[in-house]
Amino acid sequence: METIKREPNRMAQAVANVARRINATMEEQRDSLDLSDCSLISFPEGVFKMIRSCTDNIHKISLANNQIKALSNKFFLTFTQLREVDLQGNVLTTLPEAVGDMQHLISIDLSRNKLAVFPERLTDVGSLQHISVEGNQITELPMEKLSLMPALKSLDARCNPLALEAASFPHHFTLLT
Repeated sequence: METIKREPNRMAQAVANVARRINATMEEQRDSLDLSDCSLISFPEGVFKMIRSCTDNIHKISLANNQIKALSNKFFLTFTQLREVDLQGNVLTTLPEAVGDMQHLISIDLSRNKLAVFPERLTDVGSLQHISVEGNQITELPMEKLSLMPALKSLDARCNPLALEAASFPHHFTLLT
């Protein structure tokens, strides 16, 4: 019986924690939203409504160390001014198509997720400088497309079961394998 009582309480605390962080972001007019370590399994739909008035001010979002399985196109279509996204330590298997339309994104951290395939829509983001896919299950990198990315400076692909020929492709960015 003990665990049954405690579980809803933990859930309520998690929800209150998320609400507190969103309120702090809005009240202090911060340019970042930190929802890391909040036991989230998805991006809360209610956040879109709560933060509607200041989505253009949000330049950094951290959803690190949750249990997020997927992000919707709505996430990237709502936060169009994002420069940094920290999604490390989740259980993402893909990214939505809309990530390719991000015009200001400089850095995305997808380390320690469940990606088996490199999210190729990232290669459409001309402003992207840093990508981390460290600690996933990626076997191939789209080196040809990556080498055409104008701003890319670093790609961390360590701890993936990569085929060795990827690193031999000529590229202008730091590739950590």
